[in-house]
Amino acid sequence: MSLQICVAQLNYCVGDMPGNARLIIAAARQAYAQGCRLVLTPELAICGYAAEDLYLRPAFIEACDEAVDQVARELADLDGLYVVIGAPADSSGGLRTRSVSRPQLFNAAHVLSQGRRLHTYAKRELPNYQVFDERRYFTPGQEPCVFTIGQGADALRVGLLICEDAWFEEPAQLSKAAGAQLLAVINASPFHAGKAHEREQAMAVRAASCGLPLVFAHLVGGQDEVVFEGASFALQASGQVAARAASFQPEAFVVTVERDPMGLMGPTGALHLSGPVAALRGTEADLWDALVLGVRDYLGKNGFPGVLLGLSGGIDSALVLAIAVDALGPDKVRAIMMPSPYTASISLEDAREMARRLGVRYDEYSIVPQFEAFLATLSAEFAGRPIDATEENIQARIRGVILMALSNKFGSIVLTTGNKSEMATGYCTLYGDMAGGFAVIKDLLKTTVFELARWRNAHDPYGRGLNPIPERIITRPPSAELRPDQTDQDSLPPYEVLDAILSRYMENDERIEDIVAAGFDRQVVEQVTRLIKINEYKRRQAPVGIRVSHRSFGKDWRYPITSRFRA
Repeated sequence: MSLQICVAQLNYCVGDMPGNARLIIAAARQAYAQGCRLVLTPELAICGYAAEDLYLRPAFIEACDEAVDQVARELADLDGLYVVIGAPADSSGGLRTRSVSRPQLFNAAHVLSQGRRLHTYAKRELPNYQVFDERRYFTPGQEPCVFTIGQGADALRVGLLICEDAWFEEPAQLSKAAGAQLLAVINASPFHAGKAHEREQAMAVRAASCGLPLVFAHLVGGQDEVVFEGASFALQASGQVAARAASFQPEAFVVTVERDPMGLMGPTGALHLSGPVAALRGTEADLWDALVLGVRDYLGKNGFPGVLLGLSGGIDSALVLAIAVDALGPDKVRAIMMPSPYTASISLEDAREMARRLGVRYDEYSIVPQFEAFLATLSAEFAGRPIDATEENIQARIRGVILMALSNKFGSIVLTTGNKSEMATGYCTLYGDMAGGFAVIKDLLKTTVFELARWRNAHDPYGRGLNPIPERIITRPPSAELRPDQTDQDSLPPYEVLDAILSRYMENDERIEDIVAAGFDRQVVEQVTRLIKINEYKRRQAPVGIRVSHRSFGKDWRYPITSRFRA
């Protein structure tokens, strides 16, 4: 017995049911021509993941149902082909468990063959943590789903699981008890650094615990703040990796399932899986590709013609510029340098040099006249008061107005350049450097910004050349340049200290007392945690940005603005 399985690791778009159906149909036809008889699509592939409150609209569910029927009809002529398609399904479509005024909705997978829906499986384990809100929309399923491909001695019984199901023991064991010989797990599992390794480790435990080989089908692409990196894989019953698809690349990933009659690769008659094995990559490579894909899909799926950003000569805007060019090409990227009275000459030199290296359009607009006009207008009001953050913020807001004016006039979206350390502590200006449509490095700590800049200078993943970021930008002390001789450390602890505290407190929910006990100065810890708490109002007004950690300032972080809790 030999069966080829195709994982349609493709880039689906939320709400584009006709387009997603066409992707699946084309992939299935190509796979069938190459000898595959089972095609697995990712979780909720027909509507894209995650559709959020679109699931509450009856017209949306009807459109999903119509698209599933379209896939079934257009593949009906392919004899012996089975397609597993992820889609929402309501109880009026055959999964009704009790009479309700509004049909229950399930996160489901349909098994299609010969133009019909042979089986429908409803996801049992509904995640409600981090970015997930599935209990808001879906009802958990109750029954396993095992279907048979082939006949007689060549028959293979496949048990279906959907994403979170496979992180628990019971759903897999129920599939095995129902006769499954192979687990097919369809997924929409958002990326964060290290997640691919976590998935493989968890699925290896699952395969070994139930003694069944496993195929893990994943999607690829950016959806608002989350990114899916693909890296679908197959495991032997022992948990050993048998095949792995590429990361961050659409791919029709083929896994071959064979029975081992001689017991050369395990127990006699056991199933053996094989296929190409893409190498696991380093953290920086994954982060870079996630950011590039997030930018590319946010623009492409929303129809923006290009991007523009304020290039300051500092590390954050330099990194954003390099990511944008790798994502879109230089012709769709425009950099604007807006010097103030406090902009250092080396900042101008470095910004010009980086724009030259990357080949983007570069313009300089001095904000000195506008800044002086604001000060003149407010001179009577501010008389007798010292210069403070007010004057600094005016400069940032002038820049924001210029960038948004260019965006409005020409249609390009403004990329903001603030990092996670700044977002955490409020070291950013509302309606100034926070003004824009997409926050590319919103989830990168400042120390990671420096690491990625060095990584990109040493690697050329998109054929743009090495060293796009001038070395002086990386090595000079970071500064907002909003007052004479300013550096970030005038207001913040050293970034290696700040980021370590942020990682413990914000990302891992450690208590203040525990952080102090770990060796951090109490006064610094209390300063940082206070800044996190009092700047929630700013973060609520920040643009959406790409999630690359397990805890981002977005759907992962839902804190009240008004709160007196201080621990």
